[in-house]
Amino acid sequence: MKRITKSPLKIKKMKLLRFGRDFQPDEDIILRDYLAIERTRLANERTLLSYIRSSLYLLLGGIAFFQLKGFPNFKYLAVLALVFSFIFFVIGVYRFTLLKKSLKKLYYNFEKQDKE
Repeated sequence: MKRITKSPLKIKKMKLLRFGRDFQPDEDIILRDYLAIERTRLANERTLLSYIRSSLYLLLGGIAFFQLKGFPNFKYLAVLALVFSFIFFVIGVYRFTLLKKSLKKLYYNFEKQDKE
């Protein structure tokens, strides 16, 4: 099996650009495992972005319902859309951080097993 000794990507120390990268595979790690971790990390980021996109759509829908003057009953629907927008955002960020922490823990446990 192929092993990589250095990270194939040069990661700068800027915290904003290191959004989903908490580990650097400098140790000997199987390429297949490194690629699996990268796929999972990227899928986690895509999921977060879809939660944010859905949250923004609900926010825009709620604001649009507030702007309708001829339909006063839509105020309840607008408030409901704004509440769900906030809930979607919170759930998305929570799930992202939860999976990010579990990936980090899994990666470090893998490193410990590999050294033994």
